[in-house]
Amino acid sequence: MSLVGNEQAKLSATYLNGVAIALAGVGGIGPWVAWVVQPSGQQLLRLGSSSLLCVSLSFVLHLAARRMLRLLRE
Repeated sequence: MSLVGNEQAKLSATYLNGVAIALAGVGGIGPWVAWVVQPSGQQLLRLGSSSLLCVSLSFVLHLAARRMLRLLRE
């Protein structure tokens, strides 16, 4: 039974890490790329703060995924 639990924990951690990567790409990097391609009147401070928030949240989700993997049993 512990093997099944380990695989479920790995699957959940992989999913959470995937969400973290998507959040970093879409919310953290994407707006900057869009701004470089077509600069708009959007304020850089707002763009930077929302981007920083997304990257920070992405990092927290990644740490949560790593913590999940610590629960694995031998």
